[in-house]
Order: sequence, then C-alpha cells, then structure tokens
Amino acid sequence: MGVGSQPNSTIISQGLKPDILDQYLVGAGNGDWTTWNSPAGAYVGAVASDAQQVGAIPMFTLYQMAANGDGNLAGLNDTTFMTRYWSNVKVLYQQLAAYGKPALVNLEPDFWGYAELQSNQNPTSLAARVTLNPDCASLSNDVVGIAGCLVKMARQYAPKAYIGFPLSDWGGNNVAQVVTFMQAIGATHADFILALTYDRDAGCFELTPQISSCSRSGAPWYWDDAGFTQHFANVQQYHSGLGNLPVIWWQTPMGVPSSTPGGTPGHYRDNREDYFLKHPSLLTAAGGLGVVFSAGESNQTTLATDGGQYQALSTAYLSAPAPLP
Repeated sequence: MGVGSQPNSTIISQGLKPDILDQYLVGAGNGDWTTWNSPAGAYVGAVASDAQQVGAIPMFTLYQMAANGDGNLAGLNDTTFMTRYWSNVKVLYQQLAAYGKPALVNLEPDFWGYAELQSNQNPTSLAARVTLNPDCASLSNDVVGIAGCLVKMARQYAPKAYIGFPLSDWGGNNVAQVVTFMQAIGATHADFILALTYDRDAGCFELTPQISSCSRSGAPWYWDDAGFTQHFANVQQYHSGLGNLPVIWWQTPMGVPSSTPGGTPGHYRDNREDYFLKHPSLLTAAGGLGVVFSAGESNQTTLATDGGQYQALSTAYLSAPAPLP
C-alpha cells in the first residue's frame, strides 16, 4: 500500500506507514527529470532517500514518451528524441544500481494504449528508433523493440529493480484485445503489471459542464458494487492473460465518498480508496499485490485535503491486512 506525489512532511505529520512512495520522471526539454538535480539523474537518489525516510520502497513512474504531447508518437522515429530517451533510461537504471536496493519502475503509462490505437493492435507495424541504442542493437525497430529494450536494460543495469507495464484499457475494444497487444509487446517479461481505475476523482468528471481538466466520457464515474465487481473481473482477466503477473493499482484517486455528486477543487467525491481498503480480499483475488493512492491532477484530493480518510483507512487496514496468495 503506497502513496504518490505527496510531500514527506505530510506523510510524517500524519504518522503514515506507506510501503511504496511513487514519483514521476517526465520527458525532455525543460521538463527533463535528469536536470532536476545535480549531477544528472540525482533526483532518483533524492526520491529513494525520501522513501527510506518513511520506510517505503521507491517507485518511479517513467513518463518520458509524452514529452511531445499526450498521444504524440512522432518522436519514435526522431533520432534526437530517441537518443535522449534511451540516454535517460540508462541514467535511471544506473542510478537505481547505485541506490542498490529494491525499487519499482512503472514503464510509460498511456504510451502502450496510444501505440495500440495507432498501430491498429499490431505493435510491429509502428516503427521506432531502437537499434541506435547500443544496448539494444539486436532488437527490432518497432514498439516491440521499445518494450524489449526497457526490460533488457533494466536487467543489465539495475538487477534489483522490479519493472512493470501499465495497462491502458481504452487502447482496445475489449479486455481480450488489450491482453493480446500487451502479450505481443512482451509485457510478460516484466515483474508485474499496473492497473488503473481513473486518474481523477469521480466528482470532478460529474461537474456540469465538465471543466477542462476533467473533460471525458465514460459515466457513471462513481461506481456502485456492480461497477467494482466488473472492474475486478477485468483486472483478473489481465492478470491471468499476462502470465499471472502480480497487479499493482497505480494513481488510485483519494476522494472521500459522498451522496452528493461533484465537489470542489481538492474535495471532489470518490469511493475507490474507501472501497479498496475496506474490501482488500477482492484485490488479492484478482491478482493484486499492492495499491498506490495519488492524485492524477493538481485539483484532485490529496493527503492534505482528504480530512484524514487515508490515515484512518490505512490504520484500520494495517491492523488486519489481507493475506497475499
């Protein structure tokens, strides 16, 4: 059980004991994560230090493919972009090797969904600059090669790191189609898979009219028991279809349940955190290993605005945790 993108001061002040502490590593240009600290890539060590301070394992969400914009895959065939991309991946893994302890890496959320859509479910048809990376000269110049290279470099440079591919259920027409695509890229060669509910509190999508940061179709946003049952059934299909790899739910919203739709910034309603931590055996039955709770956008509920919900639920859960298979 973990949290993401939360200041250590808040975690410590609430007396929390997360198992995982997650932080993003983003793209190129001024947002290049390798430039956030000196020397290059030292941010990895800073996050690892924060995680150790609260007794957690560090988790890094690698989000470099979105540097040109969400869903813009033009960089795949751009030598400059991909040279920087592979260089940064190597820095990440080398920094994890220097850390020398277990860490988790979430490999490129959303990218695989966009790749599935834009390749018409055929990852070998979407070309990419892979062999310009000397570490992956024997792999194919396509999306399969990208996935393979991310795994190969992890094993070569950061053997204590555990890596996982996130699922984008919107990338295909159904669960089976997404499973087939993820099998094709080689997701089963990783250590775990990542599942998602929504990256926003349900109440944010319920506003009328929808605001720009929560503009999407897909209601009902606020699930009832049937909605959760369907979600866990889908996740179990991903789990069984991808080599029975353990599942980590990532960026699970932190809103507080309410009978009133909507809400206000920092206080939109949601019931995922409440339901997950009150029904943990449903997660383990679907292949679950862990859950990371965090806000996917700056106006969503956080530890600082949830009125102590995570503090109370996590304390209650830890008094009687669900046994893993």
